[in-house]
Amino acid sequence: MRGLASCGYNRCVDASPARKYRLLLMVAEAANAELDLGGVLASVARVLTPIVQVDAILIVTLDGDGLRPHAIHIEGVDRRPGESVLDAVARALEMPPGQYDARFGRMLVREGSGTAHVGETGRADVCEDLASNRRYPEDDRLVSHGVRAYVRTPLVVRSRFLGSITFARTSERRFTADEIELLEEVTRPIAGAVAHALAFEEIGRLKNRLQEENRALQRDLDEQFMLDDIIGSAPALRAVLRQVEQVAPTDSTVLITGETGTGKELVARALHRRSKRAARPLIKANLAALPDTLIASELFGHERGAFTGALQRHVGRFELASGGTLFLDEIGELPAEMQVALLRVLQDGEFERVGGSLTLRTDARVIAATNRDLAADIAAGRFRSDLFYRLNVFPIVVPPLRARREDIPTLVEYFAARHGARLGKRFREVPRAGLAALVDYDWPGNIRELENTVERAAIVSEGGVLRFDGFPWDDRASRRTPAPAEAPAAIAPRSADDASGRDAIERALADARGRVSGPKGAAAMLGLPASTVESRIRRLGIDKFRFKQTR
Repeated sequence: MRGLASCGYNRCVDASPARKYRLLLMVAEAANAELDLGGVLASVARVLTPIVQVDAILIVTLDGDGLRPHAIHIEGVDRRPGESVLDAVARALEMPPGQYDARFGRMLVREGSGTAHVGETGRADVCEDLASNRRYPEDDRLVSHGVRAYVRTPLVVRSRFLGSITFARTSERRFTADEIELLEEVTRPIAGAVAHALAFEEIGRLKNRLQEENRALQRDLDEQFMLDDIIGSAPALRAVLRQVEQVAPTDSTVLITGETGTGKELVARALHRRSKRAARPLIKANLAALPDTLIASELFGHERGAFTGALQRHVGRFELASGGTLFLDEIGELPAEMQVALLRVLQDGEFERVGGSLTLRTDARVIAATNRDLAADIAAGRFRSDLFYRLNVFPIVVPPLRARREDIPTLVEYFAARHGARLGKRFREVPRAGLAALVDYDWPGNIRELENTVERAAIVSEGGVLRFDGFPWDDRASRRTPAPAEAPAAIAPRSADDASGRDAIERALADARGRVSGPKGAAAMLGLPASTVESRIRRLGIDKFRFKQTR
């Protein structure tokens, strides 16, 4: 394997103050002429080469607890803008990029490295004969690349340690004291350029993260089947909302269970909106929709070259959700091998990207949901019990629609208005027989099935009457004989200007002496659930108490 080529010359440094001053000025101008660090090093090398023999210059920057090879210049190897350090070295060594990535592509460890050493001492570190004096883990890699000697100096800007810059030689000629002093001095203007470049990169990274978050939020909004809020006032639903209010302000993990279509995602959104994390994104991962081979990449991200097709670094959902909330839908579909990785994140908040060695941290709050019986899955060996206990800190069971039948008229009204507006229609009433059939049906698909049914009725209905004629539940799931199709029941008007709806409610309240519920209440007279009548009374601003004096 061919090493980095040597320049093959031997010059002495002109140490005069005027010469040094001119050189430092030229280095500063060259360093500040570029924002891309690869361009900075190429410009610096052009100025430095006539004075000090340097075959390669490498910048390594801090990246969390690790180190990242950030930019490189190699004499005799043309610079390609945007090319990574690994690809540039692979071209210099005449190695395929994939082969080089597999051998050297992992993140460097900061502790015990030469970069950590110069950061601690604040002085240059000189290796005069690398073949016989290897002190740091990265020295083996440098030797394999043909490096024989180097000077490594710290990159410091206003007491902030950024990383290191290494000036390497592939010839046997050692660095002189004057050369070392000069390289220390030229490091200062280079450090300023590195700081500027890192700042611009951070701006770009934050911009890309914001775009990723926006795309994730947009995907989630596109997948929503209901808008805005949870609708209904049945006791079973009110119990769920009380639990939401209790646990939302905490950072506790929540496990939401319930049949398909009951609105588990809406409960997760309500938890996020009422939490202290509401200003940060709610990131969703539907585990049932992800292939098993991509779940790790989607949750934890991957490094460039981690697998075939991984052309660039991918930020995972846990990283995107840091500071916010991660909603893991269909958690019961998580493969066994991924359950261990998820358990580690829940316990320690730590993970690695696929193909990476750097440990990352996240403080994302996890909300999980499933329609599976996890207890049965644990008994069958399909789900880890320790993961279940980590997820099941605060369980919330969302009731099926058949357990909150009194909410069906309100939901029908909501969906009729929503889909009617989209179709350019306004529905003012629904036949009582149709409404009774909706209430009697068991709704195996729950709210999602109800919405689809109302949407279908809205498409075929005309004349302001929402009709459900010819729908299949009558033959297979009705428990009671529907009420006779007599006068249609009025859908609550959307404003107090709809006099007919107000008049009907006020007449019923007068006849019932202000009583809403019960066999002789206004709701029974109108043929509607009491919760629906109460909701319309509030919306229309009707004072039901004034009818209690009616004789």
